[in-house]
Amino acid sequence: MSMPDLTTAPPAVRVGGNRTLTIVEAMREALREEMAAEDRVFVMGEDIVVGGAFLVTLGLAEDMGVDRVLNTPISENGFLGLAIGAAIEGLRPVVDMQYGDFLFTAADQLIQQASKLRYMSGGQVKIPLVLQLPTGASGRGAQHANSMESYFFGLPGIKIVTPSNPYDAKGLLKSSIRDDNVVLFIVHKHLYGSRGRALQHEQTSVGEVPGEEYLVPIGVGKVIEEGQDITVVANNVVLHHALNAASRLEGEGISVEVIDPRTLVPFDIDLVIESVEKTNRLLIVEENPARGGWGPWVISEVIRRAFYSIDAPIARLAANDTPIPFSPPLERASVPTEERIVEAIRQVIHG
Repeated sequence: MSMPDLTTAPPAVRVGGNRTLTIVEAMREALREEMAAEDRVFVMGEDIVVGGAFLVTLGLAEDMGVDRVLNTPISENGFLGLAIGAAIEGLRPVVDMQYGDFLFTAADQLIQQASKLRYMSGGQVKIPLVLQLPTGASGRGAQHANSMESYFFGLPGIKIVTPSNPYDAKGLLKSSIRDDNVVLFIVHKHLYGSRGRALQHEQTSVGEVPGEEYLVPIGVGKVIEEGQDITVVANNVVLHHALNAASRLEGEGISVEVIDPRTLVPFDIDLVIESVEKTNRLLIVEENPARGGWGPWVISEVIRRAFYSIDAPIARLAANDTPIPFSPPLERASVPTEERIVEAIRQVIHG
């Protein structure tokens, strides 16, 4: 498949009152609207004046000025500390980490400072800070492929947002910028819809986005596909694999309900419980390593609250407990795929 030229911002395709956008276009629009509406919002990160690694900020410096779209040195620990200080003083920074993996070099700033200061001050100090973290396996090797939600899911004092489509990406980013807490805004690199050597454009999520103002609330999941036989909970790129798997299994008479949690912290566990009480079976799919991730917490809550509704062992499909390989065949072998989801669903249904 030839690589489309997305180094410039193409005009949006209008469908009725909506536009057809990629996730990266929807995020760019959210940033532009929030910056226009509130002069305390600014963006900072490496190379973002020219668009950043995934072109989220393409054209933003020309529209909003380089005093609000700030290139930083390659010093994540330093500029995240700067952003925390700016947030304490009342500004609303959005930090583009270029790759989510680079947050590890500034982990102390996030874990020991940003996530704790509001609690330690009894709510007197607010940290309205968004960290944009491109995540997941995408042909870039182990040091650019971590699923960041697995490392920070258990960290108190933050919120974690993982949109899987343009509508949610825009609405959730706007809600995140307006939130008074630290928000990790995590999108899988295969979903951005912008440049990248190994981006799988056939997996890129493209969808309709309203032209008028809207927000998507943090902490509210969504049933993407209704079904009767099994509940599948998946996020980010594996949600799309799960939807494809559900479509394939229709021909076998298996009705799959697919839930996108949309945000992991807070997690809409009530939605999952309601679905499991209907389908009586559950499969969790995530690209996080099997030893960790958000899936085990969801399973524990389902067992605690809906144990007598479960008719089959709960299943979970996750990545291998290894670093993500650089080799494309080995990478595919290490993460959940559509075929593996199909087989996991069959196993839960048929035993």
